[in-house]
Amino acid sequence: MIPRLAARARTAGPSPAGFDRRLIPPMVLGSVLNPVNSSMIAVALVPVGVAFGAPPAETVWLVSALYVATAVGQPVIGRLVDMYGPRRLYLAGTALVGVAGLLGALAPSLGALIAARVLLGLGTSAAYPAAMRLTRAEAERTGQDSPAGVLTALAVANQTVAVVGPALGGLLIQLGGWRAVFTVNVPLSAACLVLGALRLPRSGTRRRGLDAPGMALFAVLLVALMLFLMEPRAGRWYLPVLSAVAAAGFALRELRVPDPFVDLRVLGGNGPLLATYLRQLLGYTTAYAFMYGYTQWLEQGRGLGASAAGLALLPLSAAALTASALTGRREAVRAKLICGSLLQLAGCAVLLLIGDRSPFWLLLGVGVLLGVPQGLIGLATQTALYRQAEPERIASAAGLLRTFMYLGALGASAATAAFYPHRADTTGLHGLALFMLAGSALLLATTLPDRSLGRLTPRDTRKA
Repeated sequence: MIPRLAARARTAGPSPAGFDRRLIPPMVLGSVLNPVNSSMIAVALVPVGVAFGAPPAETVWLVSALYVATAVGQPVIGRLVDMYGPRRLYLAGTALVGVAGLLGALAPSLGALIAARVLLGLGTSAAYPAAMRLTRAEAERTGQDSPAGVLTALAVANQTVAVVGPALGGLLIQLGGWRAVFTVNVPLSAACLVLGALRLPRSGTRRRGLDAPGMALFAVLLVALMLFLMEPRAGRWYLPVLSAVAAAGFALRELRVPDPFVDLRVLGGNGPLLATYLRQLLGYTTAYAFMYGYTQWLEQGRGLGASAAGLALLPLSAAALTASALTGRREAVRAKLICGSLLQLAGCAVLLLIGDRSPFWLLLGVGVLLGVPQGLIGLATQTALYRQAEPERIASAAGLLRTFMYLGALGASAATAAFYPHRADTTGLHGLALFMLAGSALLLATTLPDRSLGRLTPRDTRKA
């Protein structure tokens, strides 16, 4: 437990009846910094390319740089949250977001802009692990270990911002040019700093050794792996080799130090948590494969314009948000995973029936079928991790959950490129659907026999 919260629980008399809701605004606002920056950039790639005379092969690094930095940063900064408390890392991370926003707004070159995106990725990596740590601390303080409402608020806020991000980015570009997409981080950072300073509890420093070598080895193995997944080809064989060597060194290091960055002994013995990470990877690989592959097919294979393709994806987002909002208060992890994987299977099967002449209502319907699982699976894996992870390492475990989400995104991107070697035609879409079908079947196969998922909900089921 965070020391100050623990002391307050012992000295302040009876605990309040529920979660301290003053914490929710900084938690939610901080956690949406990553999805808003991930989604806004989509509409800025073309004007940035024009401004710097850069081709799409170079501007795509504005997307990839954030993914890589976040995938590495979330578990690393999450470990620091576990060690030093959420307040310090939250304030430092959100301050870095403001600095990155200024650097991006003033960037004289594409390279400087990519560097700003790396800083953005690192800065936005603090708030979500901090929010999970605060949620755990509040549950311990109040004795009400059922924070489903708070976890749902985090999930719904992130999904909503990811949906409106492109529209917000377009509006900002129209009002102030592409640099406004970076400048908006300055007031967002300031709001987080004010709310965080006023509302987040102080916590004592934990005297532990910082496993910097372990973190560095983890970063090398992950960055090399992700760089290969972005563009897998024979000429880049050294990247998976480097990743494997770093992984071996990382394992040796973590098994020998007394206070490792990732406690592999405990993690290796926590089969349910490892299964949750696998399900996160499988679920989001299918989700991102649909988002990337289906959107391209709508424009190239079906011949829709960009606006019509965006309209066709609205049911996807609406279904995901509705599923999260309606089911968030009930943990029901196993039921959500089973229902989500079955709906993914059904959606992939419908994709196999779609062709160049398919009616528009069918194009909308498949979005609904594959949108609901996004809401269900995301909530289920987040809740499962909250129950399965060590309380003392909840922030780093939550960060690692996000890492597996980004690995799924990169795997989906690689699969999309493989099935669309020249253009997004219907044959490629059907091949991608079979790939997604296999992943969804594996997700179901890892969920059905796992009876432990049905025992995750604690006896005290009062709402946070």
